[in-house]
Amino acid sequence: MWKIPAALALLALLNGCATLPDGRSWGEDVTIAPGWERIGESARRAATDPWVWAPLALAGVLQIDDWDTEIADWAREETPVFGSNGDAERWSDDLRTASGLAYRITALVTPSGTEAPEWLLNKLQGFAVGFAAAATTRFVTSELKQTADRERPNGADTESFPSGHTSTSAVYTRLASRNLESLPIAATTRRVLDIGLDMLVIGTSWSRIEAGWHYPSDTLAGMALGNFLASFFNDAFLGLDSAAGTGASVQALPDGAELRWAARF
Repeated sequence: MWKIPAALALLALLNGCATLPDGRSWGEDVTIAPGWERIGESARRAATDPWVWAPLALAGVLQIDDWDTEIADWAREETPVFGSNGDAERWSDDLRTASGLAYRITALVTPSGTEAPEWLLNKLQGFAVGFAAAATTRFVTSELKQTADRERPNGADTESFPSGHTSTSAVYTRLASRNLESLPIAATTRRVLDIGLDMLVIGTSWSRIEAGWHYPSDTLAGMALGNFLASFFNDAFLGLDSAAGTGASVQALPDGAELRWAARF
């Protein structure tokens, strides 16, 4: 469970870059007024992310022939992965915690400058965006629970839809994944870490089902919500598109200078 956060912590020790490839710093270009065009584009990109629309589509499919309820009942009774409802619940808490830890580590690892005051200010600004995304996710999840008023599979209350554990795990792991894009690591390493982050979300989702607290559609909706808000906040407010978008920059070298052209896709 803790292997992914531990691997990310190791990156913190190995990462020696103080700035992004274009010379800017993570957190330096945070803005609270990104403009309507940027907000609209960020929302569009977030909505078309496969980790947003695919879980919603699958949640819709599960309404056919009451598959949603059948899977939830089977998982709660058989507990095929975690062995018991209690163990599944404990794992869901631990996996959610690991997701938050992964975000914090990746945010600390990102290049944010060489001087302590600059580094601290950039980190505070960057973390403000991430925690705003997480806080918004919790708020929207709570409001949806009150509106949907769906009874949990175990009958404990009527706050089944959507899954708060899953939406929280999803928002943190997606933010962590976006932070990895700012690190000078090999593409293969980044893919492996991304898979690990995805497994944290999937594990959180399934453990909530086995624990009897949610139907699959509840966790899928939470997954979509967390991923949407993480992507939206990252693109709209962190300012990396404007900092690391298409453009030219000059990089000083020992024997001269190098002109670099950066393009973000």
